[in-house]
Amino acid sequence: MKQIDPRDLLVDIAKILNRLKIPYIVTGGIAVLIWGRPRFTADIDIVVELKEDDIDNLERGLSKLGKAGYFDTDLMRQALAKRSEFNFIDWTTGVKVDFWILKENDAFDASRIKRRVAKKIFGEKVYFSSAEDLILIKLLWHKMSPSERQLDDARSIFRISGEKLDMKYLTQWAKKLGVFKILNKLL
Repeated sequence: MKQIDPRDLLVDIAKILNRLKIPYIVTGGIAVLIWGRPRFTADIDIVVELKEDDIDNLERGLSKLGKAGYFDTDLMRQALAKRSEFNFIDWTTGVKVDFWILKENDAFDASRIKRRVAKKIFGEKVYFSSAEDLILIKLLWHKMSPSERQLDDARSIFRISGEKLDMKYLTQWAKKLGVFKILNKLL
């Protein structure tokens, strides 16, 4: 039996988004693999700058991944209207992709997309959240719903990528986002 590697699905999704020129960043556990320590993750989190005109093309792209996938176009449209999330589930692997819609007029989200970092995965360019933005989003998630996993992820990014981090950027945004105290505890 072939072992499931979520990077296969990640690359397939990235190819679709790159071809459609839909700006995105991979975040969550998969991004922690890039900037921090490896850990198991059962899903892929992607923040997308989606517009109404993109939905039909994205639907066609996801449909081409095969009959083994599930998504709901109506839920895609609702997520866009509410600036929330929709999912794609690959039944072959069981991997779920959470597509988070970029918030309109949100300076932090705009900065995250602008600062995205391209990495090659299986020869395909995949855009990831910067290490600093990943730390900040982990701190925000911890603030909303205290979880040691979020803090452990942030710690691992500091341990692996610490000397390369833009501490001025991290500090400025931590203050703006109300997570400066949490950041200080980590440091």
